[in-house]
Amino acid sequence: MTFFLDVRTNPVGGPLGTSVSLYQGSNLANYASASRDQIVQHIQGRHVLIGTHGLNVNRADGIEHLDTWSGLLLQLNPTLDAFVGLLWPGDSIWLHGLDYPEEPKIADDAGHLLAPFLDDLLTAAASVSFSSHSLGARLVLRTISLMKTRVRHAMLMAGAIDDNCLTDEFQSAAVNVGTISVMASKGDEVLALAFPLGNFLSGIFDVGHPWWHGALGRNGPRQPWPANFKAPFQIPDGWHFSHGDYLAVAPVANSPSSMPTVVPPQGSAVPTNGSPGWSQVFSAGVVSTWFTE
Repeated sequence: MTFFLDVRTNPVGGPLGTSVSLYQGSNLANYASASRDQIVQHIQGRHVLIGTHGLNVNRADGIEHLDTWSGLLLQLNPTLDAFVGLLWPGDSIWLHGLDYPEEPKIADDAGHLLAPFLDDLLTAAASVSFSSHSLGARLVLRTISLMKTRVRHAMLMAGAIDDNCLTDEFQSAAVNVGTISVMASKGDEVLALAFPLGNFLSGIFDVGHPWWHGALGRNGPRQPWPANFKAPFQIPDGWHFSHGDYLAVAPVANSPSSMPTVVPPQGSAVPTNGSPGWSQVFSAGVVSTWFTE
């Protein structure tokens, strides 16, 4: 059972809520309201990791994805202190053109809603960190940029946001984090299609042109990197790691003994050993190791 911060109004689609609601559950059937006292007790004196999903994820899928993934985090690193899931209406946003800041307004607005709430809620925590998937990167960065609380770590997986965001639009967020890192994959065809200036128009605006935009979750951050950025970040091309692999809900076998807990160099063998669900085991292993450093 996972605690959740929920800023949705509808189970599927719909607008952003006007307040942050507190819940607990592992699926939609047992999703029930939680009290502020329960959340405070859960985070009291602990290092808290808030994890969120990205695009095209309804409430039921968000609960299942994050509850399953948090279970993997704890299985792979029992010393992980406290996980809290964050649900938002990312399924209200049209996919095309995510490299334009005015498009994903719901993610930005959710950050404005969450920042003061978290500043107040997390006073009992030892620290707060964030992990995100896809367009959840924009929500997390907007939230961090508006928080008064200093953030310990931020991990942006498959970030559906411009690759220069850490030194441009969200430079203030990067400054408010102890360390920030990324998981990116050239096998992410969703991000290749969602960022047309980095793909379809590359013959006109190529890498290095000031108008060129690639996706953070495909190319990694554009250099120069912030001083607090932590590499490595590029998942080996031969793994064919796709956009949905980070938080996929699949039957998970025991983690292979060879499963890396850091992003390995190019040319590294795929760590499957025939094990289903290996990709989400890998992402959970990397995040759980990184979070507790």
